[in-house]
Amino acid sequence: MARSAVDDGIRVVAATPHVREDYPTRAAEMERGVEELRQALADEGLRLDVRTGGEIALDRLGMLDADELARFGLAGNRGYLLVEFPYYGWPLDLGMRVLGLRERGITTILAHPERNAEVQAAPERLAPLVDEGMLVQVTAASLDGRLGRATHRTAFRLLELQLAHLVASDAHAPDVRAVGMSAAVGAIRDDALSRWLSVEVPAAIVANEALPPRPPPRQKRLGWLSRT
Repeated sequence: MARSAVDDGIRVVAATPHVREDYPTRAAEMERGVEELRQALADEGLRLDVRTGGEIALDRLGMLDADELARFGLAGNRGYLLVEFPYYGWPLDLGMRVLGLRERGITTILAHPERNAEVQAAPERLAPLVDEGMLVQVTAASLDGRLGRATHRTAFRLLELQLAHLVASDAHAPDVRAVGMSAAVGAIRDDALSRWLSVEVPAAIVANEALPPRPPPRQKRLGWLSRT
């Protein structure tokens, strides 16, 4: 996976193991694993900067203390937390969870909502939470069509509604949802927006800087939906 990422032009990766009932990862395990991976990459001469992080299930947020949550901050930034959106149903406590994190100085980054049927039916439901400061991350494989027509269509609809802020590979293995970032950002067909989603916003999070302004929408940017 690291070789594929480097070949795809990626320089920095946030390692985000699942933190949920079936993968009850602890921050210490994640940190130890990232340290071991960094050493292995150095031994192989692979120039890839691997940062810490986690993908936290909604129902685990209340089970982790403040320090544990902070240690799972995305790319080592304690002010951002990647939260997993479920694949089925709309979590009734989503707004409360986002608000609770915000009150603790943590910005929620919602992972892959475009893969949820409720969001596919009404992507605009995310707008009030985005207005409150939540960020949305879409999966690269959603943009290039690897995850099916409905997911593809919804990912681009979120972009059109300005409800998406980052693109991530969400790669799990060399042969399971492979990295594929360059193909995904190329599918957007808007260089300024692609760079904002895949370089500028992630770089700001890594550096703990203010997010750059979203590029203005290109007129008739999308034949997006017509290609689904």
